[in-house]
Amino acid sequence: MPGRRRLDAEEAALWARVKASVRPLHPTAKAKAAPEPDPAPASGKRRVATPPPARVIPAPRAPKTPPAGAATLDGSWDRQITRGAIQPDATLDLHGHTLRSAHAMLDAGLERSIARGDRVLLLVTGKPPRPESERPHARGAIRAAVADWIGASRHAADIAALRNAHPRHGGSGALYVIFRRRRPKH
Repeated sequence: MPGRRRLDAEEAALWARVKASVRPLHPTAKAKAAPEPDPAPASGKRRVATPPPARVIPAPRAPKTPPAGAATLDGSWDRQITRGAIQPDATLDLHGHTLRSAHAMLDAGLERSIARGDRVLLLVTGKPPRPESERPHARGAIRAAVADWIGASRHAADIAALRNAHPRHGGSGALYVIFRRRRPKH
């Protein structure tokens, strides 16, 4: 290629050290290529011993956090939800409200459920509009905002998970709000 120059001995040695210190992100089963020998020293220059390459230690990875409303539950909860065996302790119907009134009702409903010690709240948001609807969005505005409202609410620490409801409880038009178990204070 025109414009490419050859590395001199010092640059080649530096490049070899850099290449030796790099570890692939995703190792493959390919055989490692033999390391390139250091180029012969240029005439009249003395070869300087180079220290071994520094070992690159990857930074620790941050733990993955579940997205808002997707807190983990044990497998029995998810199996019960899938089978429709969950019995909500209370129901809160938001569909048909404005965003402002639905947000206020949600806050008050969460507060009541927490005060009563409910474990599961059935939150009815309304089904998303049909595809042939003239509305420009794929799902209802309340449904779209609920996860953000709950994640930012003063009750977020009391909520273990937010899951889609079973069809017998409203399916895509409802959600289960599952509260954390209250630990007795000693």
